[in-house]
Amino acid sequence: MIEGVKIKKLKVIPDERGRLMEMLRADDDLCIRFGQVYMTTAYPGAVKAWHYHKKQVDNFVVVKGMMKVVLFDGRESSPTSGRLMNFSWENIIPFFCKFRPMSTMVSNASARVRPS
Repeated sequence: MIEGVKIKKLKVIPDERGRLMEMLRADDDLCIRFGQVYMTTAYPGAVKAWHYHKKQVDNFVVVKGMMKVVLFDGRESSPTSGRLMNFSWENIIPFFCKFRPMSTMVSNASARVRPS
């Protein structure tokens, strides 16, 4: 595990109308402060590779399909400096991930995912 990476399992509440899933709340231990929300997609087999933010903390949730995510700790002062962490996420069992500035990320969409 990379220092500063936090992962929590999310609860999905389904009913006859659809699904509800809280990802992050202001009273959640993982919530530091609000910055921005964005949504991105990746086509099957596409790779979005190796980028990082100097100050921004990223919060990551897969809402459809499956993604392979790889994190690299590029912080020289970190106790886990140079460490890689990789995992696959699927929306069937949703997780929330928070990672610190200077961690780099690459994501790859599963070939089983179809763009909508």
